[in-house]
Amino acid sequence: MKKLQNISNKYSALIVGVFLLILWEMVVEAGFIPRFMLPSPQDIMRALIHDFPLIITHAKITLLEAFLGLVMGVIIGYFLAFMMHHIKWVHRIFYPFVVLTQTVPTVAIAPLLVLWLGYGILPKIVLIVLTSFFPITIGVYNALEETDQDQINLLKSMNASELEILRHLKFPQTLGPFFAALKISASYAIVGAVVSEWLGGHYGLGVYMTRVRKAFAFDKMFAVILIISCLSLILMGFVTFLEKKCQPWKEEKK
Repeated sequence: MKKLQNISNKYSALIVGVFLLILWEMVVEAGFIPRFMLPSPQDIMRALIHDFPLIITHAKITLLEAFLGLVMGVIIGYFLAFMMHHIKWVHRIFYPFVVLTQTVPTVAIAPLLVLWLGYGILPKIVLIVLTSFFPITIGVYNALEETDQDQINLLKSMNASELEILRHLKFPQTLGPFFAALKISASYAIVGAVVSEWLGGHYGLGVYMTRVRKAFAFDKMFAVILIISCLSLILMGFVTFLEKKCQPWKEEKK
């Protein structure tokens, strides 16, 4: 009975998704919504298959931008979190600016980055860093601040150095919040890359979306949206895989 319930829970979302796709197809085919406004799932799949080589070419550029921006965001986020934890004046000065970076909409700052840094890959990476480092910084910083002082005192009583305390206690404690934040940042990275490409560039899914939108090819627009969603899910799945590899003790508890 429990096994049957687990199977039902696992496939319930899939069943609902298939039902919605069938309903979508029926509504469009019946003519309730014009195809130029909302293409059917079949139209979207045909557009995806037809333009798949071109979409993949653009997707490679977007993935490269997202990967580079995410890696730099992780490095900056971790560095800032450790600096703010260990040096209090750094926290007092930089924490308000860290929060301030998230109050400015990406759509507002992207044109400025393009104006200052040109139409190359650099403004895209900078925008992705700005959107992805914040969850990492806050998650890691809070984990460091919540380190059990009794455990720290115990290690100090055993003549552990600050580096050893960091390695054996503080750093492992940051892994859980880090990977939770990384899943958010990974999805932000793809979206940030696409948004930055809307405003200038030669290649990328955002550039492709701008071109097909101007041609009113909304079936291709939906095809790109599908690819962007898949890329975000793949990135989040990869983060989940890394999380399991870096925290094997969690799997042992299950």
